[in-house]
Amino acid sequence: MIEVLHYTKRYGTHAAVSDLSFSVRPGELFGLLGSNGAGKTTTIRALVGLTRPTGGTVRVAGFDVWADPVRAKRSFGYIPDRPYLYGKLTARELLRFVGQLYAVPGADREIDRWLELFRLTDFGNELVETYSHGMRQKVAIIAAMLPDPPVLIVDEPMVGLDPHAARQVRELFRAHADRGRSVLLTTHSLPLAEAVCDRLVVLDRGRVLASGTMGDLRAQTATEAGGVMGESLERIFFRLLEEEQEEERRRRELAETA
Repeated sequence: MIEVLHYTKRYGTHAAVSDLSFSVRPGELFGLLGSNGAGKTTTIRALVGLTRPTGGTVRVAGFDVWADPVRAKRSFGYIPDRPYLYGKLTARELLRFVGQLYAVPGADREIDRWLELFRLTDFGNELVETYSHGMRQKVAIIAAMLPDPPVLIVDEPMVGLDPHAARQVRELFRAHADRGRSVLLTTHSLPLAEAVCDRLVVLDRGRVLASGTMGDLRAQTATEAGGVMGESLERIFFRLLEEEQEEERRRRELAETA
């Protein structure tokens, strides 16, 4: 449902992402992990049609995002880390607009259900500009999921959410994937990624350090970095970064002595 093939994005001489390839299958919740500047949001922006790749191909639901943008964008819901919503609309008005745009059957009934789920029923007729950040994030999540998209692309969804809503969202993403949809998630919350993701890619400065299931990552770090089987994703993540930093130090030393 998502295909990223040899994706590269450069800004001048700086490579934000280099030769990245991965796929997200139907029924899979896939995690894209990395520190700030690793290339996660750059990759997400390419998938949703906001940043043109320097090289490679990105496809959603079989459609090239840049060659066939309309059909590609019809097939996914997008939850950005900093959602922009029309502040002069109420939540109901904004969600009705989304429902009409995607021709959602029984949209008003579905909107009521979603607002109740996120405890926003009493605020549904208030202007979005009066909402807290967490409330706006909830509306952005509803807007992305209201059309029941076959692909869901999510960039740091938990920012500003209270613990109850964060748990709801985690369960919603897992349930969405379990219904045969594809979910791509970026997050700095390693416990969240470990709890819900079927497979993961760990990025650092635009390059892949490791990929696979938790079992695959544990096996890789146990073999290559002296780790032990059964380690948490947090331990694996920092072990991979330490190994990469050490490798970078060796490369600099070789370059200086050459």
